[in-house]
Amino acid sequence: MQSQQGECVSWVLVQFESGTGLWPVDTFLRRDACATGFKLYQYGFVQPHGLLRRDTVQWLQMNVMSLNELAERIGARVLGDGSRNVSRCASIEKAGSDEVAFVANAKYARFLNSTKAAAVLVDAAVAQDPRTPKSLTKLVADDPYFAFRNALIELNGQRTHPTPLDADAQFADGKISPRAAIHPEAVVGRDTIIHPFATVERGARIGNGCVLYPGAYVGEEAVVGDECLLFPNVTIYDRCVLGNRVTLHSSTVVGQDGFGYATHKGAHHKIPQTGIVVIEDDVELGAGCAIERSAMGQTRIGAGTKFADLISIGHGCDIGKHCLFVSFVGVSGSVEVGNYVVLGGQVGVTGHLKIGDGVQAMARSAIVRDVPAGAKVGGAPAVPAEIARRNVMASVDLHKLVKRVRDLERQLEISKTQ
Repeated sequence: MQSQQGECVSWVLVQFESGTGLWPVDTFLRRDACATGFKLYQYGFVQPHGLLRRDTVQWLQMNVMSLNELAERIGARVLGDGSRNVSRCASIEKAGSDEVAFVANAKYARFLNSTKAAAVLVDAAVAQDPRTPKSLTKLVADDPYFAFRNALIELNGQRTHPTPLDADAQFADGKISPRAAIHPEAVVGRDTIIHPFATVERGARIGNGCVLYPGAYVGEEAVVGDECLLFPNVTIYDRCVLGNRVTLHSSTVVGQDGFGYATHKGAHHKIPQTGIVVIEDDVELGAGCAIERSAMGQTRIGAGTKFADLISIGHGCDIGKHCLFVSFVGVSGSVEVGNYVVLGGQVGVTGHLKIGDGVQAMARSAIVRDVPAGAKVGGAPAVPAEIARRNVMASVDLHKLVKRVRDLERQLEISKTQ
């Protein structure tokens, strides 16, 4: 679609309880265009060349509700004007008059005096702090960050997943693309969406309510549980197992051969990797992660564990439940990681170690020996975090330190000759 001047115009298809309308994007994005008083509305961006079909539009649900209603839904208490309507969440620095913000980190408390947010989620200590403006409407919660997460869901809902672009209602109820490659001996559960060019090999089993985006590959005899999300170009090698509600972001690979070679007479001979990878329930792996299959047995990622992007897990590792790994973590083979372990960005772990429950490792730590449960470590090689901090501070200006030592050495030599 083009304007009279010949330039492309993006449009927004807006759905209210009372009907739908097609608005130019610049009109829609103005705050006054999203008038309150509508209990529920949705919007979707329509490309200039696209068909005006609701099922081809990426929809985002937005609820407009009063602060009183929102507080009741998320278990918060209102201090201030609970009658104001809100429709979105935002950071405290950028929030507008119809948005909810939060303070879960003390360094952001300075914005409480300048924020334009309709309300701010805080804990009781911040709410009672005399420095917190009395005129600011506050939503008091025991855990403001978790309450903010719940507010996002109440106001915006969860991400929705479109049906295939080439969906045909006469073919698999319009949920499976006719251009997806599904082996006759594969099993696909109810309400699963499979996009073009996804592949499901012989004997693979896909659970109910899953989504396989374009380019996703599920190998022979692999198992994918219920409500799993495989974003574009995710690869699940043969016989690997995913639990329920597993999310794998783009280009993540599960089950490639482990890095195992026997060096004999000057040549590296591949060791067959006969094991599998098991990813338990409610795991989410970011984009570009790689989880190696084991030579024997299994590589395991425990329930509830979350990875950021570009993380490598070596063959035969056993990663515990509810761990958090930040980007660029690399774990060598046969490492046992306990539950609730947090590894900061670029942490490296040498093979065949044991890391206890609740361990926290600072960014860029090099873990080269076992770490007991509950320890906080940092540095290369990793040492207790407090020592690591002191080491860093001591090495901030090594040139100045060396110069000072040399000056002292000269003075000492001079004193010896006198």
